[in-house]
Amino acid sequence: MISNISAGRIPSFLREVRIELSKVTWLNRKQTVHLTLIVIAVSVAVASFIASLDFAFTKLMEILI
Repeated sequence: MISNISAGRIPSFLREVRIELSKVTWLNRKQTVHLTLIVIAVSVAVASFIASLDFAFTKLMEILI
């Protein structure tokens, strides 16, 4: 696939990437930490919910079998 790309297109692509990245609004450190903690908390909550469902269904199957 790379052989199909002309050498002149790569620098053009990299310039366009740089332009697009300059348009990005980057989060500051405080926002990053805050949002990371939210993601971790939601992940733990979902994992706990799934684990409790797994436990309940396992006990239900033990009762039925």
